[in-house]
Amino acid sequence: MTEVDLMPGARNAVAVCLGIGPSDRVIVFSDAATHDIGQALVRVAHDLGAQVVLKMLEDIGPRPLMEVPAALWAFLDEYRPTATLYAASGQKGEIRFRIPLIETLREKYNVRHGHMIGITPEIMATGMRADYAAVGRRTREVYELVKNAREIRLTNPSGTDCTGRFDPSVLRWVIWDGDYTRQGIWGNLPEGETFTSPVTVDGVLTASIMGDFFSKKYGLLKEPLRLEIRDGWLTGCTHPDQAMVDEFWSYLDGVENGRRIGEFAVGTNEFLGHLIGNLLQDEKYPGVHVAFGNPYAAYTGATWDSPVHVDVVMEQTSVWVDGVQIMQDGRFIY
Repeated sequence: MTEVDLMPGARNAVAVCLGIGPSDRVIVFSDAATHDIGQALVRVAHDLGAQVVLKMLEDIGPRPLMEVPAALWAFLDEYRPTATLYAASGQKGEIRFRIPLIETLREKYNVRHGHMIGITPEIMATGMRADYAAVGRRTREVYELVKNAREIRLTNPSGTDCTGRFDPSVLRWVIWDGDYTRQGIWGNLPEGETFTSPVTVDGVLTASIMGDFFSKKYGLLKEPLRLEIRDGWLTGCTHPDQAMVDEFWSYLDGVENGRRIGEFAVGTNEFLGHLIGNLLQDEKYPGVHVAFGNPYAAYTGATWDSPVHVDVVMEQTSVWVDGVQIMQDGRFIY
């Protein structure tokens, strides 16, 4: 895609979602694979009058980055950003770099942050052109439906039949609607979901997309990955590609709480017509996704942690909240 194609999505991210203006000090994190997108974001921020710098991950350290180097901490202390965007490809294990970076940006510098891990020109031309006022309205509506839920059941035609149980008095639902115009707020772009950490999950999930580095490596699966869940833990995993299964299982089983479901989420971006094989966008597709590992404890109130976070996305999902159906085959019906 040319730069002109990238600019509408870049303007949506910078001007609408983050509300960047002349008083802002902005950092755009990018890498060689996403350089054109990073440059488009920089250009929009500059045109809006902000002070802006582009930080290439390859200049920060050898990939994959497994920790935040001292030189980057020192730069942040000097620059004192007010808004940041992370528009870069993901590499295996780099969540160990990204999560501490994001949490420090939010907690220490109180930035507004747009996280665009795995961003592509296709996403810039689709999900990043969504009407975020409409996405926000739907997300808040769904949040109101689920925030006090005790039980959510989901099914789909490929074999998903799973029930999550929740405790809203302890574990909070979170709105991620693409509005990061207040300091200290962050989320992914493109956006549209509400999520929590479940007490437990039981049943079978059939996933068409896997997160983290699996998304780029495997894309949209021709046959879904079948996952067996008991008491909130992954207990079984099958797919014709046994090497992929082994890699997935090994990645989760190699760390504390890697096989534990930490996130249960409802996607709310109705401007997405179909799955594209990229987790960054596909997890916002109307339906349900869950993630193994990190429960985003600072937001949900979970009392445990994990160094990994691997989403899986179901499609054509039907959803019942405390027995009341709110979605049929991926369409909201309330």
